[in-house]
Amino acid sequence: MDDYKKQFDDMPKPDRDRLDREEKETERGAQSMGNGSYYYAYGPYKSNQMNPEDGVLGEQAASSHPEDRPDIEMTPPKPVRPWGAGGLPTVPQVGSWQFEKKKRSSAKSIFISFLAGALVVGSMMFASDKMNLFTGSAGAASGQAASPGGILASGSGGNGGVTTSALDLNRPGNIAEIAQKANPAVVLIETYVKPKNSGRRNSSFFNDPFFRQFFGDQFSPSNPNNNQDQNSLQEAGAGSGFIYKDSGYILTNEHVVDGADEIQVTVQGSSTKYKAKLLGSSYDYDLAVLKIEGDKPFPTLGIGNSDSMNVGDWVVAIGNPYGFDHTVTVGVLSAKERDIPIPDNQGQRNYKHLLQTDASINPGNSGGPLLNLNGDVIGINTAISAQAQGIGFAIPTTTVNSLLDKLEKGQAIPKEPAPFIGVSLSDIDSSWVKDLKLDSTDGALVASVDRGTPAFEAGIRQYDVIIAMNGQKVANTEDLQKKVQASRVGDKATFTIMRNGQKIDITVTIGDRNAQQNR
Repeated sequence: MDDYKKQFDDMPKPDRDRLDREEKETERGAQSMGNGSYYYAYGPYKSNQMNPEDGVLGEQAASSHPEDRPDIEMTPPKPVRPWGAGGLPTVPQVGSWQFEKKKRSSAKSIFISFLAGALVVGSMMFASDKMNLFTGSAGAASGQAASPGGILASGSGGNGGVTTSALDLNRPGNIAEIAQKANPAVVLIETYVKPKNSGRRNSSFFNDPFFRQFFGDQFSPSNPNNNQDQNSLQEAGAGSGFIYKDSGYILTNEHVVDGADEIQVTVQGSSTKYKAKLLGSSYDYDLAVLKIEGDKPFPTLGIGNSDSMNVGDWVVAIGNPYGFDHTVTVGVLSAKERDIPIPDNQGQRNYKHLLQTDASINPGNSGGPLLNLNGDVIGINTAISAQAQGIGFAIPTTTVNSLLDKLEKGQAIPKEPAPFIGVSLSDIDSSWVKDLKLDSTDGALVASVDRGTPAFEAGIRQYDVIIAMNGQKVANTEDLQKKVQASRVGDKATFTIMRNGQKIDITVTIGDRNAQQNR
């Protein structure tokens, strides 16, 4: 206690007076609290004044039961300053406190700091310009303006020339213009069937496992809403298309109109639906041409050249996904020459030369146009990958243009040649190596040969093992199939086979499977 008093007496008078005032204020606060409780309201309510007589809030004083009060009871807060053993506030050592007067910066020091900062910034700018840190070698050597869609940045170089730096924008700026011009020619196609054909059992597009998603399940036989008049038509599905001739010619996918008893077309801006006539279609190419009649020319879209497109070029898809008419999506051409087989109840559609895009394509987009940045159609949106996002496919216009005339005239479209030789194959099991007198499991075993096929005519027989084609080693069945499919119908190919331990070369003329089936 004597040490504390000595420390207190040695303190400057202003500090002693301040501590005396704080001690007296603390004592007054403790006396005013007494043994009463504090109550505080929740939420937006503010704390009310305390009744000094009963120690509760004025608004709650009328309540004789504290448990009825909707407030929270809290004990008096502890004094802010801790107390020592003798009841006097604990004061730290004087030497542990440091008080400094805030110094004001003079005008001279501010000016000097400004000059130093300007010097540093100027030096950095000179060094970056001299060393060409931001424009790169291409930008420093170029004196041309930035390309369209780029951002031009110019500055003075060491040689007095102008340097440029181009930064490509994320997306072309004319998408809105393309959509505005193309939308009037994009149509909604709705198909209707008679009740006897409305179920999956009789309607081919409902039996198609891949394209069923484009139409929905609401018209299946189990749906109670299908119990309607047998003479009435029921909606089967909806898709997209576009008008390419102002007289009312519409191009779409075959699977959009497959099995329909009636086709209705809605044109943007028209209050009535047009009944469409199916002029021609092709199952193998999944294309169809419709015709509607009007009293004035229809808006149209031009058909461009898909071969002029490069991977990475911007594309625009327009259609009616899930009933959201004239939906515009944007992406790039992801790949070209994609081949995908899709089996259904009618056989298998072997799509070839498809365009792949990451522009969003959903059920209902099928048959709609895929446009380039000139607004020309370069593909017909056809399929999507159900296991992935951003993988859609479109039939290229190079395929469309070669078939359009026959589709308009309703002529039969010949199937695309399908190379084949006419054998059934099997991979070689390790247990067969000794019996077949082979050195390894490489090659493809001929399980059977169809009579009248190119392989049979050339002399290939059952249990022959094809180990090479045109001098290229055959690893297995899949490898041989790819080699045959990569050939052209009419080509002569040399097959190296193993028969009873002997190596034999047999020349086979590649045939057309479609022509063989029509015999």
